[in-house]
Amino acid sequence: MTVTIVVLVAALTVVTVAAWLLPRVLAPQVWAFATFALLVALGLLGVLAGPADDLTGLLARSVLVDLFLVAVLGGGPITATVLWLVDRGSTRPDTLDRAGEVLRGGAWIGVFERCAVFATLASGWPEGLAVVLALKGLGRYSELKAGAPSGGDAALPTGGVAERFIIGTFASVLWACACAGTFLAVAR
Repeated sequence: MTVTIVVLVAALTVVTVAAWLLPRVLAPQVWAFATFALLVALGLLGVLAGPADDLTGLLARSVLVDLFLVAVLGGGPITATVLWLVDRGSTRPDTLDRAGEVLRGGAWIGVFERCAVFATLASGWPEGLAVVLALKGLGRYSELKAGAPSGGDAALPTGGVAERFIIGTFASVLWACACAGTFLAVAR
């Protein structure tokens, strides 16, 4: 079973890094679905077969680091795909895509958010999840309350900002939780 876990983790890591380095080779959604499918396969293996007894020492730490990278780097394409799915076919002028212009820095905030979520869960401190989400909500409060950029550009949407924040946060946090849960399922 350890060999299967190592092969799946390696494939997952390669696909995740390729999605960041080669985004134009395949559509972003293809990378996201491939990453998601590999994580589901690895998670199911961990849940159904139980933790690998011989996954210890350096091998366990390698799996931890790889799944951390998958959580952090893979969350971007996953979150973008979720937002794309939500926004697909929308005829509203205040689409979620345009709302991204208001919430600047969201991709970087998401990276730090996934780092913190994965670290708190993998280290056995699930209460840290509440701290991360509270900090993010407080940090974005003024933008969410105003619904428009500080420059007051009336051409930007106001209705989709809170939706984008909530959907993006949930997708990002759930991805990091799934990666941490997969680590706990296969390595502990």
